[in-house]
Amino acid sequence: MADNVMVELVVPTIGHLPGYIDALKQGWSSDNLRPEACREELEKIERDSAAFLRSMDDPDALGPDVVLSDGSSVPRLPGIRRWIWDGEFCGSIGFRWQRGTVALPPHCLGHIGFAVVPWKRNKGYATRALALLLPEARRIGLPYVELTTDPDNAASQKVIMANDGKLIEQFTKSPQNGGGDCLRFRIALSRE
Repeated sequence: MADNVMVELVVPTIGHLPGYIDALKQGWSSDNLRPEACREELEKIERDSAAFLRSMDDPDALGPDVVLSDGSSVPRLPGIRRWIWDGEFCGSIGFRWQRGTVALPPHCLGHIGFAVVPWKRNKGYATRALALLLPEARRIGLPYVELTTDPDNAASQKVIMANDGKLIEQFTKSPQNGGGDCLRFRIALSRE
């Protein structure tokens, strides 16, 4: 793992927000299925930045329903988002779960998703961010987390495998999730 990479995960605050806004204005988004997510997040920040920041940390799933790429909406899952930080905004990593089970609903491909801004890639930031987030999943009590990636996304696969991820299946995503082939990895959280 990239233990020597000097990044941290931060709970998003007003002090971190300018870097996030700048990344959105440059077209970056942690949502790779919905291109309109950049614009939507900028609008939410403009409307009520404090509410937007509170929505990043929602372990009780109190926020509004989530709009999927096909336009349908589903109940929000408990979840948190942390920003990857090296003195400035580098990306985002999110973790979601269902209480009382390791299973996720069909519309939800994995427990953890991450995205690094293009100008900070290939520095080990995503690998380190994932390593820093895994203790959060352990505290929830999950025996493992699952992450998915497209078969041609070698960078994400490398990040997952550097954190002891094991490939468990190749499958076809539902149209609701953008369709196409996908790989599912599992990272065991139990300490034996």
